[in-house]
Amino acid sequence: MRADRRTLLIGAGALALGACTRATEPAAVEPVVLDLDLSALEARHGGRLGVSVATDGKQAAWRGDERFVYCSTFKMYLAAATLLRVQAGQERLDRAIPVTQADMISHAPVTEPAVGSTLTIEQLMKGAVEVSDNPAANILIREMGGLDALRAFYRGIGDETTRVDRLEPELNRADGDKDTIRPGQSARNIQRLILSEASPLESPFKRLLLEWMVASPTGQVRLKAGVPLGWTVAHKTGTGGDGPVNDIGVLYPTDGEPIAIAVYFHATKESTDAQREAVIADATRQALKALGHG
Repeated sequence: MRADRRTLLIGAGALALGACTRATEPAAVEPVVLDLDLSALEARHGGRLGVSVATDGKQAAWRGDERFVYCSTFKMYLAAATLLRVQAGQERLDRAIPVTQADMISHAPVTEPAVGSTLTIEQLMKGAVEVSDNPAANILIREMGGLDALRAFYRGIGDETTRVDRLEPELNRADGDKDTIRPGQSARNIQRLILSEASPLESPFKRLLLEWMVASPTGQVRLKAGVPLGWTVAHKTGTGGDGPVNDIGVLYPTDGEPIAIAVYFHATKESTDAQREAVIADATRQALKALGHG
């Protein structure tokens, strides 16, 4: 029941933000850029950290224009792309897709039990976002027309830099600029899709995406550990096998405007999972402080 109550709060928060952006968007007001220095955090833990936070009229970033392997955080964007296809009448939430043994790769908590039967497009999106099911993501990419279609989605929302090169699980391995995103661009994408009244996603589909992001049980000690008590976190995690640990989404304060956030950490191979996740939480706290929270 806790997730359901939070979903209601999100719906109200998104609508409230829409009322605020209606007046400011036509004026094209430049946001106030605030200082965010995470060099000490990097020095303590090693690795490379990329963070971007943005709310109505304010933003802050550290390595916001550098590239980071996004890992499973892309599944939030994949779901948004699929929801846009549903909205346009090109796809249906209830369309049943056969799930076969040939679809199976590592981490398939939703799709593996469904081998030999079907899952709907909605169930595949829910599985990809909530519990990061890898075969579900690959099936959704296939059903939308392949990697070119996902790439076109990014370009369609004004993102000209995010790379789309491989499927799961290969996309988690660092290989130059392949399958990378810039934290600043990711935060802008989140604002565009979820927080802006000018979002291409209509409210019912936006709410559905947020429900999955709030309900996700993953990453309890990442973004969620870095926000004040009582805040709602709608997010998508991503984890690579050789150091990348990421978390992106929307933070809903108990009072004030929602905050788009993207945190990507390419940790050292020697660090532990607990250490890597603690860096995400610490970076979140420092980014929020830069915005005036805490």
